[in-house]
Amino acid sequence: MDQLIIQGGKALHGVVPVSGAKNAALPLLISSLLTGERCTWQRVPALQDIKTTVKLLKGMGAEVDWNEQTGTVSISAARLTSREADYDLVRTMRASVVVLGPLLARFGEAKVSLPGGCAIGTRPIDLHLFGFERLGAEIELENGYVVARAKKLKGARIPFSFPSVGATENVLMAAVMAEGGTVMENCAREPEIVDLARALRAMGAEISGEGTETIRVKGVGGLKGCTHEVMPDRIEAGTYLAVGHATGGDVTVEGIDPDDLGVVLEKFEEAGATLRRGEKSIRLIANGRPVGSDITTQPFPGFPTDMQAQFMSVMTLAEGASVISETIFENRFMHVPELCRMGADITVRGNTAMVRGVAGLTGAPVMATDLRASASLVICALAAKGESRVRRIYHLDRGYEKIEEKLARLGGRVERQKES
Repeated sequence: MDQLIIQGGKALHGVVPVSGAKNAALPLLISSLLTGERCTWQRVPALQDIKTTVKLLKGMGAEVDWNEQTGTVSISAARLTSREADYDLVRTMRASVVVLGPLLARFGEAKVSLPGGCAIGTRPIDLHLFGFERLGAEIELENGYVVARAKKLKGARIPFSFPSVGATENVLMAAVMAEGGTVMENCAREPEIVDLARALRAMGAEISGEGTETIRVKGVGGLKGCTHEVMPDRIEAGTYLAVGHATGGDVTVEGIDPDDLGVVLEKFEEAGATLRRGEKSIRLIANGRPVGSDITTQPFPGFPTDMQAQFMSVMTLAEGASVISETIFENRFMHVPELCRMGADITVRGNTAMVRGVAGLTGAPVMATDLRASASLVICALAAKGESRVRRIYHLDRGYEKIEEKLARLGGRVERQKES
C-alpha cells in the first residue's frame, strides 16, 4: 500500500492542467452499452475508478482499448456475454449501478448488485428504481442483487423527490430508447449531466433541458457510436485552487470553464483570495491568511459536497471562525480527526463543523478515509510546517490523476513510497 511523504510549509506557485472529469467519464464509458457500434471517449483520466469501469465492461464481454498516454478509450459492446454487475466491482465503485439503465434500455433486462453503504454515507438507489418502475420495468431483489426486466420501456413522467446525480444519469440512459416521450422532473443540474446528455445526443438520442430541473426525452429506436471528449474535472480544479489558498500561494488551473465552479470561486473570494477568471482558466492569488467563511453543501449550483473537505482545509488556517454544514452525506466529516492531528481546531456537532482558524499547522502522520478526505489531508500537509505522511492514498488514486507530478509543478515536495 502506498503513502505520500510531504514536506510542507512552502507557498505553492504555478500552473496546473486540469484532467478529464472522473464523475463525467464513468457514466460516459458505461453509456457505450447502449449501442452495438464503437464509441470513442477522449480525455479520459488514468484513475483507479476508470480501471474498475474498464474491468466491469470487459467482464460483460465488451471490447475495450484504453490508451492511457493519450487518454483515449474505445469501446465496442456489440457482443455482450453478460448483463450483470457483480458485488466485488459494485462495492469498490458505486457508480457501477448506472449500468442498469443502459442494459435495461437495450436488452430489457439487467442484474446489478446492491451497492450497500460506504465511508461517507448509505447513498441508496431508491430513486433509480423509482424511475425505472415509472418507465414500466419490473424490479425484484434477489440475494442482494437488483434484477430489472421490461419487454419494452415506455415514456413517462418521472418526478424525483431529490435531484440525485446518479438517478438522473441512470434513468436518462434508460429513457433514451423508451417508447414515446419522458419528462424527468427535479433532475440534478450538475455539469456532468450536461456532458452526458451531449454525448447521448451525439449517439442519436433526442434530449432537451439538461442543466435545468426538467429534462425531456423523446425515445428513439436505437443509438449509434460516437466520439466525445470528457469535460474537465471541476473538483480537481477546485482542489488545486485550495492548495494555492491554504499555502499562501498563486495557482492557475488551465482547461476549465470558471462557470463550472461558480459558488466555489465566490467562496474563495469571500475567504480573501483574488480570483482572475479566463475563458478556460482560473488564477487564485492568496492574500495572506484566508478569512473565515461559512459554507453549506447543496446540489448544483450550490456548493458541492465534493469540495467541502478541501474548503475546510483552507478554513483551518483562516483568521476567525467558519461554520461548515454538510447536507448531502451523513458521514462526510471523517477527515476532521486527522486534520486535528496537524493542529486544526474543529468541533463537529451532527452535520455541522465549527472551524476556528489557527496561525499554523504542523506535520503529522495521518490516514485517509475517502477520496475527498484524502485531498484535504494533502492540502493541510502542504501548508503545515514539517513532514507529514498521508497513508491509504488508494482513495486519492480514485480521483486525482498524476497528483505528485502536478503538485511538483507548483513546487510541492511530495514523494510516493510503499508503506512499511
